[in-house]
Amino acid sequence: MLAHNEAHEDLPVVDFLINKWNPRRQDKADWLAIAEQKGKWIYSREGKRVALFSVQTARHWKGHNYSVRRVIRIIERTIDKHGQRLLVPEIDLEGWWTSLDVSEEDVIQLYADHGASEQFHSEFKTDRDIERLPSGKLATNALVLGLSVLAYNILRWIGQNGLPGSKSPKRSKAQRRRIRTVMQEPMYVAARIIKTARTIKISFGRSCRALQAFDAVYRKLAYGQA
Repeated sequence: MLAHNEAHEDLPVVDFLINKWNPRRQDKADWLAIAEQKGKWIYSREGKRVALFSVQTARHWKGHNYSVRRVIRIIERTIDKHGQRLLVPEIDLEGWWTSLDVSEEDVIQLYADHGASEQFHSEFKTDRDIERLPSGKLATNALVLGLSVLAYNILRWIGQNGLPGSKSPKRSKAQRRRIRTVMQEPMYVAARIIKTARTIKISFGRSCRALQAFDAVYRKLAYGQA
């Protein structure tokens, strides 16, 4: 992907953050010396310090030369996590390729968040049952995807506002619930619709586990109550 290259001004500017750099054949002692000069050192605990810095690396691809930013994190441990002093310092070296002009901490955090993004992507496909789109026409598939996104966002909102907390059905202490869980708990609950004079009521069973969660979502939508 191209980014900020003067030789291709007619192409759209694209930023990238790709897989971690593989330092298997690198000399860690040499990178430690570079970190001593360029790095911003953080002492997270006794016997452990972490340095962050960036280097520009030249790359040649398809007849063009590119300058690519590589974010480096190097960790030096002289005492392990159990308090044992090490005869030889332990050095961990990591790196990320990117064109983003943000801090090293932000680059690493953005890369760490890609796992959560993959989880949402998988959840969207499997729980909404759209692993295979129904039509050979792009317009039809675009409509199905648009409706699926709307349904996904509604179910996600219900899950975030109704299921976490003490009133939700007893499950693990998670901060969010999968869409499948949201559909199984408050959406698939059996209930009766009772019509009386000028009133429509929803009647749940006495032992309904999702009653309080359903009521919390209803009150927030109808009355704006937290």
